Amino acid sequence: MTAPRKDSHSTEFGLWLRKQPEIDSDKGYLAMNIDYLWCNYKSGAWMLIEEKRYMSTIKRWQNQLFGLIDKCAQNHPRYKGFHIIQFENTSPDDGKIVLDSKEITKEQLIKFLSFEPLILAPVALPDQDI
Repeated sequence: MTAPRKDSHSTEFGLWLRKQPEIDSDKGYLAMNIDYLWCNYKSGAWMLIEEKRYMSTIKRWQNQLFGLIDKCAQNHPRYKGFHIIQFENTSPDDGKIVLDSKEITKEQLIKFLSFEPLILAPVALPDQDI
């Protein structure tokens, strides 16, 4: 059975979808959003970004679907990958920033969002309860 929405970010259509028994998740249907399709319209560079607040992680099924989308996009010459940005709290201004499992600074985040290459030293993350 489709789980009720736990936040207030859904649209009326999203809420309607969750009430339709013919397309319930127990029949295999899933809906997910991609937080950001980030691009520079002048250079044509683009990437997909999933944002997680409070250091949450993506779910297994999200990882599978994001992997499928990433694989399909690999052939585009200006595609710069699928990335996960985690915030310790809610934004770069109120805590740590983790990009693809590596802690970065706000300045590095701006560089990344500008499609500039980042050379990141490995950073040990604290253990997380799962």
